[in-house]
Amino acid sequence: MGTIKGKEDINSLFDVTGKVALITGATGGFGHTASLGLAMAGAKVMVTGRSTEKLGPLVDEITKAGGAAAFSAGSPTNHDDVKRVVKDTVEKFGGIDILITAAGVSKPNPIVEQPLEEWEMVMDANVKGTWLYCKEAGKVMIDQGRGGKVILLSSTRGMLGMANYGAYSPSKGAVSLLTKSLGCEWGPHKINVNAIAPTVFRTALTKWMFEDDAFYKNFLKRIPIGRLGEPEDFVGTVIFLSSKASDFMTGSIIYVDGGYTAG
Repeated sequence: MGTIKGKEDINSLFDVTGKVALITGATGGFGHTASLGLAMAGAKVMVTGRSTEKLGPLVDEITKAGGAAAFSAGSPTNHDDVKRVVKDTVEKFGGIDILITAAGVSKPNPIVEQPLEEWEMVMDANVKGTWLYCKEAGKVMIDQGRGGKVILLSSTRGMLGMANYGAYSPSKGAVSLLTKSLGCEWGPHKINVNAIAPTVFRTALTKWMFEDDAFYKNFLKRIPIGRLGEPEDFVGTVIFLSSKASDFMTGSIIYVDGGYTAG
C-alpha cells in the first residue's frame, strides 16, 4: 500500500510546471500574489483585470523574475470581455489548467443606508464575475478532457455574518455555495473546484481596517495566531489547490484565517 517512494514523488505532488493559469483580479492583493506564486512555481499565467496600466507592470515583474506571463484586460462582469479573455488565454498558452477568481469588491454600509446600486455592484463583482469566468473557462476545461483546478475566492464573511456587510457577506456565501455546486457538477470531468476563504488580509480593500486603530485592536482579539493576514500567507494554499496534491478534494472551503473561524 502506498505509492510515495521518495522526495521526488512528494515534490511532484505540488508541481505545477507548464500548467496554464488564468487569474482574475490579478492586480489586487490576492490576485497579484497568486500570479507571482504560480509563475515562480513554473506555471504560465494569464493575468486579467480592468486596468491595462496595472496589468502591464505585473507581467513585467513576473517575466523579469523568470516567469512566463501575459495579460488580457477586461471587466469580469462583462460577458463579452470574459469570453475574449478566455479565448486570449487559449490562443496564447494553448489551454487552461487552473482558474483563480480573485476579482471582487467590498462596500460596507448599513442596509437602510446602502444604495441599491452599491449592493448590485458588490453582487456583480463578487458573484456574477465569478460565475461568468467559471462558465467560460469551464467550457474549455471540459472540452480539453484533461481535468483542471478551479479556485474561487470566498471569505470568512461568507460563513459568519457581520454588521454592515449585507452586500459582501451574502456575495461570499454565494461564492462558497457555487464552489460546492460546481464541485458536484464537474467531479466527473476531473475538475476540482475549491475555495479559499481568508479573514482580514492586508490589501487595498482592507486598508481602512489597518488604519482604524480601535477596529484593528478589537478584531485582532478574534485571531488566535495574533495577527492579521498578509497576501503571502495564502500562496501555499494556492499551490496546493492548483496541484495534484489536492486531486481528491472538491467542493471544499479552506479557511486561511489565523484561526478566526475556529471558535
